[in-house]
Amino acid sequence: MEQPIISLKNVSYAYPHATGDHRAALSDITLDIQEGDFIGLVGANGSGKSTLARMLNALLVPVEGEIRVDGMLTSDKANHDRIRETAGMVFQNPDSQIVATSVEDDIAFGLENLGLPVEEIERRIADVARRFDVADLLEREPHWLSGGQKQRVVLAGVVAIKPRILILDEPTSMLDPRSRRQFHSLVKDLWRGGVTVIYITQLMDELALADRMLALDAGRVVFDGKPLDIFSNDELLERISLEAPLAVRLARTLARRGCKLRPVPLTLGQLVEEICG
Repeated sequence: MEQPIISLKNVSYAYPHATGDHRAALSDITLDIQEGDFIGLVGANGSGKSTLARMLNALLVPVEGEIRVDGMLTSDKANHDRIRETAGMVFQNPDSQIVATSVEDDIAFGLENLGLPVEEIERRIADVARRFDVADLLEREPHWLSGGQKQRVVLAGVVAIKPRILILDEPTSMLDPRSRRQFHSLVKDLWRGGVTVIYITQLMDELALADRMLALDAGRVVFDGKPLDIFSNDELLERISLEAPLAVRLARTLARRGCKLRPVPLTLGQLVEEICG
């Protein structure tokens, strides 16, 4: 097997409290992620998901163990710029990542930090502006845009750097259903283009594409396997305060009434196709 693009060995992290105590956010996590994976990272609030995401981008470093991103130790500050080029991150609130007074300058920010020639920066801006449907917004002030537009701008800025890994920390929680579908379609295209995706969400319907699910509970990995296996585990889902996608729940209802679908659909589109096909 090829070297994993992300490797964690016995990783733990604790946040310091004002009292001097340390609260464990992650405890003894060991796992590998291969290039091209689509990972769904789930768990209840406070389970450690966002902490883990920030550690994969070297925004936090382990207090114990080690993390390597494309072979680079995250604990070595000399690697941080290259790690952040390799692993781009999109947060829940796009306003937290918008740094410029125009969309064009915001997309250019990361590219300028890489020291790219002006011609290359302009070429990449034009490319991602077209791909993410923000070409007509380049002269606009980002803070006046809608939530969906802002998130597309942030994603365009991250993708312009050409990361091999995309870490998404509940990126659609502030979007309306239409914007959420558009964003998810963009992520799907990036994954199919070879980008490794780590997608954190409480919305299980968004994880139908995931080929692997990781579930955290109290800072520990309590599940590592196929999506359908976790969606079929009611006890675990209740423990981590989640529920199976609507299509899976409807398929179960149909099964109790004598209509068993194989394979079990993970999306409403797959459910309709199984019933009507």
